[in-house]
Amino acid sequence: MAWVLLIVAGLLESCWAVGLKYTAGFTRFGPSVFVAVTLVASMWLLAVAVRTLPIGTAYAVWVGIGALGAAIGGIVLFKEPLSALRAVFLLLLLASIVGLRLTATAQE
Repeated sequence: MAWVLLIVAGLLESCWAVGLKYTAGFTRFGPSVFVAVTLVASMWLLAVAVRTLPIGTAYAVWVGIGALGAAIGGIVLFKEPLSALRAVFLLLLLASIVGLRLTATAQE
């Protein structure tokens, strides 16, 4: 269950990171509230997940999911360029996230 919470936390991190673009420097109320809520929810789920997962692994996976999601969001929503080399590095990031999951052990 901790891994599910961690994945959701990482997806929420992607949401607030992408949402920052819509806040216009926190001058727009709705998007700013969205960012605040998703940020708090993401952190809370991370905190719950690290009750049983190693902090180094959980944090790296959380950041990795957030970074990967934000990069994909930038490409899809904001038409940021996707070169072949950038795609390779995004795939390496995904491989790193999966690798950390496969090699992690839960704490007792």
